Amino acid sequence: MSGVPPVSTALLRNVPLLSLLSESELALLARVVSRKSYVRGARILGAGDPTDSLYVLISGRIKVFMSDLDGKEVILSILGPNEFFGEMGLIDNSPRSANVVAIEPCELICISKPDFKRCLADNFDMAMTVMRGLVKRLREADKQIGSLALMDVFGRVARLLLETAEIVGGEKVVTKKLSKQDIARMIGASREMVSRVMKHLQEAGYIEVRADSIVIRDNILLPD
Repeated sequence: MSGVPPVSTALLRNVPLLSLLSESELALLARVVSRKSYVRGARILGAGDPTDSLYVLISGRIKVFMSDLDGKEVILSILGPNEFFGEMGLIDNSPRSANVVAIEPCELICISKPDFKRCLADNFDMAMTVMRGLVKRLREADKQIGSLALMDVFGRVARLLLETAEIVGGEKVVTKKLSKQDIARMIGASREMVSRVMKHLQEAGYIEVRADSIVIRDNILLPD
């Protein structure tokens, strides 16, 4: 992780979480934060690790997951540029609750616990942004629990695709790279079942799989 360029105020200003800080606050933060790079497959955090920093993703993608003693994984989320993680332990002083691994080469900004807490104390808008992030993740966890209890695999796959889709050129498009194994681990199903559901969705015209994306048709919520 050597040879990583220093953190500039311009880089920090482009991060939504930090964009409302004043120029003097950004300048102070730029002097104390660190910038790290990770190769694909690198471990960034492990469940049970001490909590010492907030992480902001500058480029690449990471997965947040939990695993049992047999190595079975449940993916909690896949995060991309400008998203942050590691804030919960900084707030309640608990150890890390999940594992974080780079699923493609990525760069991160690390903000230490004292600097993070100082920023929250001095900037109401940043504190509200962190709170909104926590609420969003709580709502997502509630939805995941509900879908596991109430939906079949078809419904879980459809919901995941709809929730990860963005509007591109008037179409609902999943631009994040999600393998069938990723989807299976995110919805609590087998890869084989996910493959069958995806094949049915495609053959029935609910989705169109392209080289680098998945287009979702409006009738996906009206399966036969």
